[in-house]
Amino acid sequence: MILPIVIQLIGGVLGGNAVGTLLQDINLGTLGNSVVGAIGGGILGQIISALLPTLARTMTIAGDVDLAAAAAQVVGGGVGGAVLVAIVGAVRQGMSGNRI
Repeated sequence: MILPIVIQLIGGVLGGNAVGTLLQDINLGTLGNSVVGAIGGGILGQIISALLPTLARTMTIAGDVDLAAAAAQVVGGGVGGAVLVAIVGAVRQGMSGNRI
């Protein structure tokens, strides 16, 4: 049951760093993007897994990985990471007085 969470965290890190690279105004730095992205990926990944229980079953009984479910978790985690980095970056910019 730990594999889906790890996949979601990795997806969040990837999504967070992608949005930080693309939108320099809200970039939190590599470490900041990674940490916030992992948190966002884990949160949204868990929400998606709760709403769509079939995605929670990344591993079959035989121990093989279901690639479709794993890909869906990476995408869900990536979106969650990207969204949370964008929100935190925008709030940080707003608090510093700079406009995005």
